[in-house]
Amino acid sequence: MSTDKIHDLSTWIESIIQDFLNNPFENLLWPGGPEKAWADALVGYSRGDDPVFASFKEHVGPFHWTPGEAFRLAYPETPVEDRDLTIISWVLPKTEPTKTDNRRETTYPSQRWARTRIFGEEINDRLKQRVVDDLLSEGLAALAPSLLPAWSWQTSEQYGFASTWSERHVAYASGLGTFGLCDGLITANGKAMRAGSVIARIDVPATPRPYTNHRQYCLFYTSRACRACISRCPVDAISENGHDKMKCFNHLAITIAPYVKERFGFEGYGCGLCQTGVPCESGIPVVSAHKYTQPSFLPEEPSRGKP
Repeated sequence: MSTDKIHDLSTWIESIIQDFLNNPFENLLWPGGPEKAWADALVGYSRGDDPVFASFKEHVGPFHWTPGEAFRLAYPETPVEDRDLTIISWVLPKTEPTKTDNRRETTYPSQRWARTRIFGEEINDRLKQRVVDDLLSEGLAALAPSLLPAWSWQTSEQYGFASTWSERHVAYASGLGTFGLCDGLITANGKAMRAGSVIARIDVPATPRPYTNHRQYCLFYTSRACRACISRCPVDAISENGHDKMKCFNHLAITIAPYVKERFGFEGYGCGLCQTGVPCESGIPVVSAHKYTQPSFLPEEPSRGKP
């Protein structure tokens, strides 16, 4: 590895991510068009021996991998200690045009949102592979857990649908955000985002978590001041009790998938109404008049009952 890369490994990694997102042939919402799928990334780091990963087995399910378990799936013959691993996590915010379009919708996703969910996630997967490939080219063992053949969907007793490696939970562990009432991750750039991660056998300091619990950025949990995502959901999949994943999934599969194919001409889905037109759309909300009493976000006198 060259001297400048050794000097600041995190800067080099973040430049890989940002250079990829600035590449006009990679980060495209429409093939051949000028519009980006993703805005600039937020990047955080966590350590393989952070106890939060073991806690995911309790809170998500015993099937959720620790970083060491994921690493050993990719490198079964390479001895490694959890403390030798760093998790590189990123958040890819939706662009302003995508959020603006989706904010206007009440039942279906906008075309930009649906394209970002399908083609944007393909870009995210290519970004994971690019980070892995660049690390490998410098002799650094790396893998993207969600790209491993063993990655799968599972059933969590507490949360329903869950996976063996949750990108949102990894972003939480890496100091990038906390969870909202609708299960979305609220980050410094808001909840309208997707996440990705790579595990590498490198030594990068962990990003401090600027929060003390996993719901800290959600106004509903901190002050009961907000129920905007409840109002935004077209199928009542969000309530004060949380997110009904089965209702959400059925809406995506039964209603939205045929709509996207007929209206936009590609196989896809996506919704994101609970991620747009809400105070946490583009940042961490605060309890102040200019942030959460705008008519487009919340009623002036939010009720504790069903809106």
